[in-house]
Amino acid sequence: MTDSTVGFILGTRPEIIKLAPVIQECHRRGVDTHIIHTGQHYSDSLDTVFFRQLGLSPPDTNLEVGSDDHGAQTGAMLAGIEKELQDAEPTVVFVQGDTNSTLAGALAGSKMDVDVAHVEAGLRSFDDDMPEETNRVIIDHISDYLFPPTAETAALLRDEGIPEDRITVAGNTIVDAVETFDDEAANKSQILSELGVSEGQFDLLTAHRAETVDDREAFERILSGVARASAQADREVIYPIHPRAEDRLEEFGIAVPDQVRLIEPLGFFDFLRLESTADLVFTDSGGVQEETSILGTPCVTLRYGTERPETAFVGANCVAGREPSSITAAATQMRGKAEDWTTPFGDGTAAIQILDAVSELPVREPVTAPE
Repeated sequence: MTDSTVGFILGTRPEIIKLAPVIQECHRRGVDTHIIHTGQHYSDSLDTVFFRQLGLSPPDTNLEVGSDDHGAQTGAMLAGIEKELQDAEPTVVFVQGDTNSTLAGALAGSKMDVDVAHVEAGLRSFDDDMPEETNRVIIDHISDYLFPPTAETAALLRDEGIPEDRITVAGNTIVDAVETFDDEAANKSQILSELGVSEGQFDLLTAHRAETVDDREAFERILSGVARASAQADREVIYPIHPRAEDRLEEFGIAVPDQVRLIEPLGFFDFLRLESTADLVFTDSGGVQEETSILGTPCVTLRYGTERPETAFVGANCVAGREPSSITAAATQMRGKAEDWTTPFGDGTAAIQILDAVSELPVREPVTAPE
């Protein structure tokens, strides 16, 4: 056992999923945790499902910040997190990814002289119009421990002058999570029968980023391109729609193509099941690019660049942009592609490696098989 308390700051469902393996590894080592949920994703019912399915206790506190402009949202989080850290006094605080929750957590820890550990460090899109890109750079430069998922992302950190002794390549914790829960999702999820679809006979779409859905023409072009590409293969498109995207559809008066079926957002098991059984996945999400590369499902990215270029390098993903003709061409290239790639994000031991690298925490005792 240890007297250390480890803080975790999260606010979106991808952060819950990717930090879950690290939280669970803390428990295996007898390390106390204090989980602060900012409430950046503000569907309490879905968040509860994610914590339960991932085997996590509910967060110790939920700041319930909700949606707002970037400055107001980040400021409210920063004030709330600072108070929580004062009360909990963690030895180190973990943040993940590039959201406003991540930025607020890293800033609060840094200002309070608490060591900050950044999981999934070093990602760069080189697109300064993305608010996430600003967050990534700031978080990396104020963190004490940086855990880039690949050698390529580690090299980007070194190029920015970050000292070598702060950098540990550990793989991506999404591999830990997917490998742990893929079989369980297959056994427990009933989403295919509920939707009336068969394995390999449908396409999956996710689109929620501001640059995707806040621009009416861009959103319409994406929906048109995805619908056209799927129609060519006689596939229906399942689109679990994010509240932001749903609001924009209504605001812009966009007619959703008949090929695209809108459904409510899903829990982790149901979404993982759709990802693993889709014929093709269209997405603007970096996390979905990772997950499909692990699951062996071909992916088309609806952006002009990606901070996960490794997925394209290994052949699991094609970056298509937002023009309908480019989307259909990318879909033709990727559809039915055999899983002949190896995921570039590690071997599923990222959480172990991450905690072993934090000097204030106990190293995991090796497990030996019985003779």
